[in-house]
Amino acid sequence: MKVRLTGYCAEWLKMYQSEADFLKTIFNDEIIRCEHFGSTSVPGMKAKPVIDMLCIVKDIGKIDLYNSKMSSFGYDVALEWGISGRRLFRKGGENRTHHIHFYQYDNPEIERHLILRDYLRSCPDEVEKYSQYKQELASRFEDTREYSKAKKQFVTELEQRAVLWAKDSKK
Repeated sequence: MKVRLTGYCAEWLKMYQSEADFLKTIFNDEIIRCEHFGSTSVPGMKAKPVIDMLCIVKDIGKIDLYNSKMSSFGYDVALEWGISGRRLFRKGGENRTHHIHFYQYDNPEIERHLILRDYLRSCPDEVEKYSQYKQELASRFEDTREYSKAKKQFVTELEQRAVLWAKDSKK
């Protein structure tokens, strides 16, 4: 898939909320809460215009029971997609609009995603650096797979700074 990078759009929050409301009608009480994360959740951040959502659920095993229903609504059912304990649904085909990540309430991936989001929301200098880096990569790589692979080390280091920030914030 081709890399589509754009400036921050306030509409992304509305797209997240609309999708969260819709998913709650499908999954009902299985969803404990939803969170908007990733670059589209950070004001000022350049991003691929794909809304990343966390749906925190009681029992991840029960989510598989909804695969047919989600598929009937046009979602691509990607199962774990490389992360044990996650269920991923993608919406929008080649012009993807949402990545919906389901995790059971006790999965450590939840905290990792939310700490990074909160760190970026609190650190505009990091948002600027990350946005510039993404722009540079988008000019070098056309395919999202190559783009994502190239930014992995940068994101890992960013996550490490976010974890330290979160620990300092709790003091």
